[in-house]
Amino acid sequence: MSKEKPTILEREEIILTPSQNKMIASGWGQDILDNTVTEKIIYLSDSLRVKGYISYPVDKSKKYPCVIWNRGGIGNKGAIDTFTARGIFGQLASWGYVVFASQYRGNDGGEGQDEFGGDDVNDVLNLIPLADEIENADTTKWAIEGWSRGGMMTYLALTRNDNPAYPTGGFKCAIVSGGIANIRCNSDESTFMRRLYEVTLGKYKEKEFYDRCESRSIVKFPEKLPKNTPILIIHGTEDKRVLPHDSIDLSYKLLELKVPFRLVMLEGGDHFLKKHRKEVDEMRRKWLEKYLAPPNPPQRGRL
Repeated sequence: MSKEKPTILEREEIILTPSQNKMIASGWGQDILDNTVTEKIIYLSDSLRVKGYISYPVDKSKKYPCVIWNRGGIGNKGAIDTFTARGIFGQLASWGYVVFASQYRGNDGGEGQDEFGGDDVNDVLNLIPLADEIENADTTKWAIEGWSRGGMMTYLALTRNDNPAYPTGGFKCAIVSGGIANIRCNSDESTFMRRLYEVTLGKYKEKEFYDRCESRSIVKFPEKLPKNTPILIIHGTEDKRVLPHDSIDLSYKLLELKVPFRLVMLEGGDHFLKKHRKEVDEMRRKWLEKYLAPPNPPQRGRL
């Protein structure tokens, strides 16, 4: 049975309470409330009804580059609620981008089963055709970003170069913060990660378990990453969940393969990089601006 083309099935604008809007303005900026729209969506991915979000500038007179944002966590733990979506995705939209994000199949009431880097990677790639339905989306310019598990999803999405319908080798840039690069390594060293893998992959027999772990660990097949997509890798030196050497070990591989990247290790940063939020946001904004050149980007200096 052939799979139906990915398409947006339902759209609903997020409307927050006055008190929530005040928190958005305080935490992310009034510009988000004034100049962006964020919507909850249900979209078709491999013939499954999957939940997600889109966010875009209010101004429809211009075309804006597109950014895919990949969440962390597993199942509904780590799912993005409407308040957080309005802030995170609205911020990106306020920088001059159209944003697409998936909750991944099986989560937030969506159909299917979260596979932690299996077929649910298609839920990331199937966001791409949705841009055809957004009036002010420039479908020729794409970036991809992920945090924690979302970093793993970003790396895996970047390796899918065999489908001409998806510009995986055509992403202008990528950003990964605290991203999982080596599952087997962390399952031995981090209590949090070991429990995460037991919950997600532990139902399989030992050999199949390790095979699945390796198939999700980009350090095992970095040669599949495109050579024309610069990657900004950010990691906190005190990350106890996804250990810092995940990003360091991957960096050695990227050097050997001549994959363009920048590694930033933030002193004392935890998994959530709470103490470095403004610094991280500025790095992210400049990286996207450097490679995507949104229309009339804010002039705050260059990299």
